[in-house]
Amino acid sequence: MRNRIPIRLRRTGSLLVVLTTVLIVLNQGYAQESGKKGSSYAPVVIQEDFATIMARMKTAKPEVMKRQMDLLNERYDLSDRPAKEAKMSRGKPIQEGVRAKLPKDMTWEKLSAMSPEEIREKDLFPAGFLPLTHPNHPEGGMVFPKFHIEEIKKQEGRDLTRFDLDFDLPDHFLPEFPAPIYLTTRPDLGDVSQGKLVTIDNYYELFNGILNPKQLEGLRLLVTAFPQQQFNQTEDRRSERPSRGVACLDCHANGHTNASTHLAGDVRPQEFRHRIDTPSLRGVNIQRLFGSQRALNSVEDFTEFEQRAAYFDGDPVIATKKGVNILERGSQVHFMAELQKLLDFPPAPKLGIDGRLDPKKATESEIRGQNLFFGKANCAFCHQPPYYTDNLMHNLRVERFYKPRMINGRMASADGPIKTFPLRGIKDSPPYLHDDRLLTLDDAVEFFNLILEIKLTEQEKKDLVAFLRAL
Repeated sequence: MRNRIPIRLRRTGSLLVVLTTVLIVLNQGYAQESGKKGSSYAPVVIQEDFATIMARMKTAKPEVMKRQMDLLNERYDLSDRPAKEAKMSRGKPIQEGVRAKLPKDMTWEKLSAMSPEEIREKDLFPAGFLPLTHPNHPEGGMVFPKFHIEEIKKQEGRDLTRFDLDFDLPDHFLPEFPAPIYLTTRPDLGDVSQGKLVTIDNYYELFNGILNPKQLEGLRLLVTAFPQQQFNQTEDRRSERPSRGVACLDCHANGHTNASTHLAGDVRPQEFRHRIDTPSLRGVNIQRLFGSQRALNSVEDFTEFEQRAAYFDGDPVIATKKGVNILERGSQVHFMAELQKLLDFPPAPKLGIDGRLDPKKATESEIRGQNLFFGKANCAFCHQPPYYTDNLMHNLRVERFYKPRMINGRMASADGPIKTFPLRGIKDSPPYLHDDRLLTLDDAVEFFNLILEIKLTEQEKKDLVAFLRAL
């Protein structure tokens, strides 16, 4: 068997987690070697009672989180180092610097001078550029940052805490909270959130008189909690009390993102499922591909799919058991989709109507970065103005740089094609890439410099980051 168990037994208290992981890996290995397939379905009939499940998982939680935080600290510099002047739309400082750690005695210049084959054979690919695991990959499920959990509890009395695990990335690497809201229909109003997180408690007072009746109803549905895989009433939920569920805007907070994470529902088996970066809903009106595998061609399709399957790890059988909310296509789905299509990108005062920098407003560094973006760096091959997306899928073939390996229950191998996300307002949406593996824009530039073999100089990298912050 070629699988390795990526856990070191450090203390007696970790024995339960070790044994659980051993069983998972052995079962996977047995299935592979015996030619047997794992099931596409989650178990429907749970043999343990809820109290036993919760006690077992609460006991395992400290070691589960320690394992994940050890991984993050090995990969990244997690210190709080904000940029001096660069801020998000509502003023939260942007983190600066490349945070992915290099192998010993290696520099970015030396690494970028090597071929993908050489990096792969010498195992020099930075760990921070490998696929990032879910906080507990074998378990998976929706996980929310603490600041969102606390605000929802304060406003609604609804608890999104999981007893088995916590969100993993530090707050200073996440989007500002609550995020501002900009509407395509009322750009004259600027941020219409009034600095509040929009919930079922306040959506009406905030938007009555700004939205029309069907848009207001769409917003009501987007902030209404419905049953979900980890938050429901069954014995295999992950909330201590029976839960009303989650709302669309629990992840897409204020129509943007709070960086909540999950696992892609449309991939099997479990170890090949991707961690999901919650994308912003800003600018969905100009997008044409949706879903983690981009199999959905409209916001309407995606809205309906989320409630029917994505909320339940892509398993409609479990959805039926846990209380799937079937939306009515002609009214509810349409109303929700129309509201989402009103969510605009944040203002970018240095951009002209063509999406390019106004030379009278931009700095010299930003202008140089723009020239690189459309020239040497070739970013515009995928990210075309004015919204900086081509609405297509591209396969970066990152697996050229490393050998497949199991990382905390996640099989790091080929990711396949990924969507070209819009770069408008990108400074507001850390962390980056489809699975959160890039913590800063500096990381993103360094990643693509290596993957695309561009060979940018240090000054060119800084100029490119400056341009991205202006979008």
